[in-house]
Amino acid sequence: MRLNKFLSQSGIASRRKSDELIKMATTEVNGVLCFDPAYDVKKSDIVKYDGKKISIIEKKIVIMLYKPKNVISTVLDTHDRKTVIDLIPKNIHLNPVGRLDKDTTGLLLLTNDGELHQYLTHPKNQIPKEYEVIIEGKLDQLQIKKIKKGIYIGHKEYGRAKVLNQETKKGRSRVVLQLTQGKKREIRRLFYRLGLKLLTLKRIKFSNLSLGNLNIGEYVKLNKQQIQLLKR
Repeated sequence: MRLNKFLSQSGIASRRKSDELIKMATTEVNGVLCFDPAYDVKKSDIVKYDGKKISIIEKKIVIMLYKPKNVISTVLDTHDRKTVIDLIPKNIHLNPVGRLDKDTTGLLLLTNDGELHQYLTHPKNQIPKEYEVIIEGKLDQLQIKKIKKGIYIGHKEYGRAKVLNQETKKGRSRVVLQLTQGKKREIRRLFYRLGLKLLTLKRIKFSNLSLGNLNIGEYVKLNKQQIQLLKR
């Protein structure tokens, strides 16, 4: 088994992220630093990550969390801010599937299944995600078409989304958007380029999963059927 896959199946990170971690001198094989993600791990090999021995995880876990505002979507934070890991059990090592920025709330998945993590985050798989935004004013038909076609959002990137619904009341609109990509702060940058003030942003759906009855800060462990649906 390739070393990057071994790290992935040990719950360290996705296979792509494991490539980066291995090249950053984090991984030892039999007491020697290994920089080759393609190294073939044998049964007799002792693999350590950050000085701790790791092994393949047999029991895969996926948690759906309703992320609150002002919580960071990382495992560790160098500024000692509250992270999503502080909201889940401490006896299991889980990694966030993608990120929601500090001010964004809503559905966030965490898992120790590296292969599932890789599948859900790889751009080629076009996993749909839905977001609810509250804005000042409303989107007109031209803006809706522009968002669908793609708007330049800076840093040589274009943001795209499909507007699924819009309800306007007392000068504010609730807009539901669907994205199949995940550029950094993409929705916020889209509305900034449109000149519309975004008041709140919440992810309400990931693939075929929705928040359901979860309250802010709560989480639920997905069952086998839910995980299988994600893999489809």
